[in-house]
Amino acid sequence: MPSPRVLLSLLAAVAAFAGAGAASCAAAPASISYPAGPGPGAGRHLVFLTGDEEYRGEEGLPMLAKLLSQRHGFRCTVLFALDPDGTINPDNNASVGDSGALDSADGIVMALRFRQWPDDAMRRFAAAVARGVPIVALRTSTHAFRFPAAHPGAYKAYNDFGRQVLGENWVSHWGPNRRGATRGVIEPGAEHEPILRGVSGVFGDSGVYETHPVAGSRILLRGLVLKGMRPDDPPDDYKKTRKADQREQGINDPAMPVAWTRIHTPATGRPNRVFCTTLGAATDLANEGLRRLVVNAVYWGFELEIPARADVRYVDPYEPAPYAFKGYRRGLTPADHALGRKLPPGLPRPPAAPGARPNQR
Repeated sequence: MPSPRVLLSLLAAVAAFAGAGAASCAAAPASISYPAGPGPGAGRHLVFLTGDEEYRGEEGLPMLAKLLSQRHGFRCTVLFALDPDGTINPDNNASVGDSGALDSADGIVMALRFRQWPDDAMRRFAAAVARGVPIVALRTSTHAFRFPAAHPGAYKAYNDFGRQVLGENWVSHWGPNRRGATRGVIEPGAEHEPILRGVSGVFGDSGVYETHPVAGSRILLRGLVLKGMRPDDPPDDYKKTRKADQREQGINDPAMPVAWTRIHTPATGRPNRVFCTTLGAATDLANEGLRRLVVNAVYWGFELEIPARADVRYVDPYEPAPYAFKGYRRGLTPADHALGRKLPPGLPRPPAAPGARPNQR
């Protein structure tokens, strides 16, 4: 058996190693930033907010940030929900790393769902909205925040952020996830909107949401619920009851809005140019037409001239994970999204608990 002196030395070495590891974790970047390349963005700072449990925004938004930084000239910072060890965990709905980036945000791109951020992060988000930054909101951002009545924070009013700012909250699923995909069709009369330049063939493998955007919203696309999961599948034709008013209609008669713009004019603060789409799962963003629409929306938000056909080529390989609750890549950090890297597969997903049922929204 080692002598007491040797044991003390070993314990000291272990403690030093553990301390160094903890310091390394503490020093690990809590976000990822991409410098602005040449382009019309001219270095404007876009902050991307990820944090949804199902649709893999933590994969889709870094891809868009790389694209907008390297091909369009924006400086981009991506924030993630993190566990204490610095790994990305979108199920941690109270976490957002490096929220201080919002203090210098010129624009926001968001894919959030039912977040319960602490007040310091919410204060920064609210301040960015109040100073009139343009907002591009994807998929579950219509229900970005959900603070329970007993929550100690001061931002429960943001439970209605979707309706008040974006133009719609969560209402219900309209098309079924994994059984009926979405084909985007341009709203009659919107064909010549600059934001739709070069946009065609919009398709997503996520289902349509029921939406009724507030008055003054400019509908750009409606989403046909398809009979299957392929872009060439025909539109479905069954009837369904709307949750909003309990009236029955054909599933595509009319089709639900899936993309719109509006000007949010608050009681205090400056107006925001808002683009919202209920498409936007990471797998949806593999569609060129949808990526171009989102890039165009950023240009529209800043009132920049929208290209005839914006460059939406990936910067690095993009192979998004299928959307699913608990389907995120485990063990990854913001640094895994660095320029020049393909996203690693992550650690194996643990088996689902017996009888677990997803809460789809």
